[in-house]
Amino acid sequence: MHRPTTSDRATGQELLNAVPTQRARSAPVLTAPVPAPAVATDRATGQELLNAVPTQRARPAPVVTSPAPAPAAPTAVTPAVPVVAPAPGTSLPGWRRVLQLLPTPTGTPFTFCYVLVLIATSLFVQHGDPDAVSTLLRGSSTDVAHLMDRPLLVLGASALWVAGDPLGPYAIAFFFTLTALERRIGGWRTAGVFLAGHVGATLATEIPVGVSVVAGHLPATSLHRLDYGISFGLMASIGALAGLFGPLLRATLLGFVSLMLLQDLLAFVDPLTNWGHPLALLAGIACWPAVRRWARWRNGFALLDR
Repeated sequence: MHRPTTSDRATGQELLNAVPTQRARSAPVLTAPVPAPAVATDRATGQELLNAVPTQRARPAPVVTSPAPAPAAPTAVTPAVPVVAPAPGTSLPGWRRVLQLLPTPTGTPFTFCYVLVLIATSLFVQHGDPDAVSTLLRGSSTDVAHLMDRPLLVLGASALWVAGDPLGPYAIAFFFTLTALERRIGGWRTAGVFLAGHVGATLATEIPVGVSVVAGHLPATSLHRLDYGISFGLMASIGALAGLFGPLLRATLLGFVSLMLLQDLLAFVDPLTNWGHPLALLAGIACWPAVRRWARWRNGFALLDR
């Protein structure tokens, strides 16, 4: 006989008749162990935080800053003032300025020694044996005959004598002109200017005489004459020195010298000498570019506007 069976609603299993409803014991549920809560750390400080406590923020340690130094008071800067060397003679006392006009063995050795030589030869001319004096003067002459025979000797020896009065205007002008020129451009350059006028004017006047004698325009006696002195070199030195002066003083000096030379040409007492002086003066003027450059190098100035 078939017995009706019942089933458990919860589990769907079949139950025995007349047996109280059995409850199937459920299988134990296995659960994974709960991991211990992680310890939280502060991101900012890296310290551990307590669970269930709001995030604690470590109070940052106070930053001790030293007080900023007070700005230094600005110091006054004195602008550099260029030192300008005074022009020669402007800052010297009166007696020193006078001494600057005179030659000295240390300041103007060329002029100083040259003046001593001229004093010695002038004393010899005045107090020496007349025959010896005449022989030396003729042997030192730069006439055509001597220039053709021994040119270097006579060109040098002719500049060791003063023609005429040793205390005349040419000697006095020589004394002051060469002193002033040497103080501005130096001894060697002053000697060069002097020789340029002395040699240049001598050759420029004597060579035409030789050509005229050869051509028959002058007698043979023109080849022998007395021609010596310092005047050609002096004129070249005056012309060169004028280039270091200002316009007014330069024009005054050149005008006075030119007027004097013009009077000599009109008198025409010594044609070769009278023509040689203007040529020597022009030789000195031609030295202006070099003389001004030498003066600028030596003394730091180009022109003397006083």
